[in-house]
Amino acid sequence: MPTVSIIMNCLNCAKYLREAIDSVFAQTYTDWEIIFWDNASTDNSAEIAKSYGEKVRYFRSKETVPLGKARNWAIEKARGKYIAFLDCDDVWLPQKLEKQIPLFEKNPRVGLAFCDTIFFNKKGKEMQLYKRKKPPRGQVFKELLKEYFLSMETVVIRKKALNSLSQWFDDRFNIIEEAELFLRMAYKGWEFDYVDEPLAKWRVHSESWTFSKKYLFPQEVEIMLKKFSNLFDSFEKKFENEIRFLKSKIQYQYAILEWQKGKNNVRKRLRPYLFTRKRYFIPYIFSFFPYSFYKKLVSFFRILPD
Repeated sequence: MPTVSIIMNCLNCAKYLREAIDSVFAQTYTDWEIIFWDNASTDNSAEIAKSYGEKVRYFRSKETVPLGKARNWAIEKARGKYIAFLDCDDVWLPQKLEKQIPLFEKNPRVGLAFCDTIFFNKKGKEMQLYKRKKPPRGQVFKELLKEYFLSMETVVIRKKALNSLSQWFDDRFNIIEEAELFLRMAYKGWEFDYVDEPLAKWRVHSESWTFSKKYLFPQEVEIMLKKFSNLFDSFEKKFENEIRFLKSKIQYQYAILEWQKGKNNVRKRLRPYLFTRKRYFIPYIFSFFPYSFYKKLVSFFRILPD
């Protein structure tokens, strides 16, 4: 049996697919399999995936389903002791698995290992995720709830940790399906560990669901908070500060989405949270102008699609 099962979920990903799969075949750690789950693609993704031989195990949905459900179906086929994730538009650097797997072998309490990553776009602009601020390790539920800091292409999880949960990915989610799962894993008591160097690259582009379906983010986070309130004892009391911070992000997302559509509720939505997160003063002030002014400002500080 392979030690690592790499989950690749695909929906019309032919454009970047060879680059992603090639980055797995270039790994210095060679004890792996790819579980390739085709979510009813209509392009030539299937042809590309099948061309790599037996190390890529190809499966296909009869119809397109939510990403959380598709990830679960792929994991059911996994034979590895560890589960890694690589979306079809991202890439790994050659030593990723070689440097992450020992974290599990050294500490049986580690349920999830991640690493630094580089965000990049087609213009050649890059940003290293943890260059300025290092992420926490160990028991990280509070920190993860307040400010989600994981990037999916960096994550490897222990299959035993996944099986300790009553549910894998919640199939209601398309945007936060991984965040919700990893939060439940952290709450369960599994430790998270980290390799302090970039071992993956996340492609920023307008076709990715992160951008094309970003309107789902605040809706799904609200559902997640309600779920946790029912699932965890005294959740709202124990994590009051973290929940308030997260709710401020929800309101910020709603405000931006409405602002883009010409409905300016920015000040109304952000006013209760201005001192929860002081950076909200910037959109609050700029909301007296069209959204285009704020977008230009933001573009100086982060990678935007295309």
